[in-house]
Amino acid sequence: MTNSAKRKPVLTMAQQADIHELYEESVQAVDGEIEFLVDTFKSLRKRDPISFREDFCGTASACCEWVGTDPRRHAVGVDIDEDVLEWGRANRVGRLPEADRARVKLLHDDVMDVTTDKVDVAVAFNFSYFFFKTRDKLRTYFSRVREALNDDGLFFLDCFGGSEALVVQKEKTKFDDFTYVWDQAEYEPVTNRMVCHIHFKFPDGSKLKKAFSYEWRLWSIPELRELLEEAGFSKVRVYWEGEDEEGEANGEFTETATGEPDPAWVAYIVAEK
Repeated sequence: MTNSAKRKPVLTMAQQADIHELYEESVQAVDGEIEFLVDTFKSLRKRDPISFREDFCGTASACCEWVGTDPRRHAVGVDIDEDVLEWGRANRVGRLPEADRARVKLLHDDVMDVTTDKVDVAVAFNFSYFFFKTRDKLRTYFSRVREALNDDGLFFLDCFGGSEALVVQKEKTKFDDFTYVWDQAEYEPVTNRMVCHIHFKFPDGSKLKKAFSYEWRLWSIPELRELLEEAGFSKVRVYWEGEDEEGEANGEFTETATGEPDPAWVAYIVAEK
């Protein structure tokens, strides 16, 4: 090669990164989520859950984890973003054993319109339903989910709150090959509207700014419980995350009637049909 020959440009770590892989490593823990779903369902219904629906499923990692835990289980994922569904088909469903792949169905559809077979367990995780900003819209969505459940089915949601959720701030978490940045960029106390971004920073100095962005309404637990009951659910339970010896969240959730006044908390809501 002569000195005048063009060298191939060196890509930065940000340019080489896959935002879906980064998101799953920094935000999701589907193994723990599915374990909680199964254990809670067994505790409340005294049987094994078989069928599963993941709304706003994104890459459908939870669907894949679900079918991998029991050869009887099957899952359907629903998302309005065809691109992320294609990524999930190639990188998550496509990597499952053939027998497991056959038990995952991904639908490119709107959760407000989709019709699926009835399931034992339905979920809306990663605060995705915060996208609905009015009581009427959210109540309608909850009613649609209830219709999709078997008679003893359960609907699981996650939510977050605390005083730190009500301020504009950034929180950084370091991983081996990148830093995850949660950016609460805007918050309106009158409407509870908030705008959040996820950024990623890399050791070579490169960045992925606004890899993901969300415009949400920050819903409170009392509001969510009331809307679920108005949608027809017979009972709504709240599961609160415990703490380790150092006061950090330990990933263990137990049912509570009151919760704790933590500055930042994450909880599960479980609605019984």
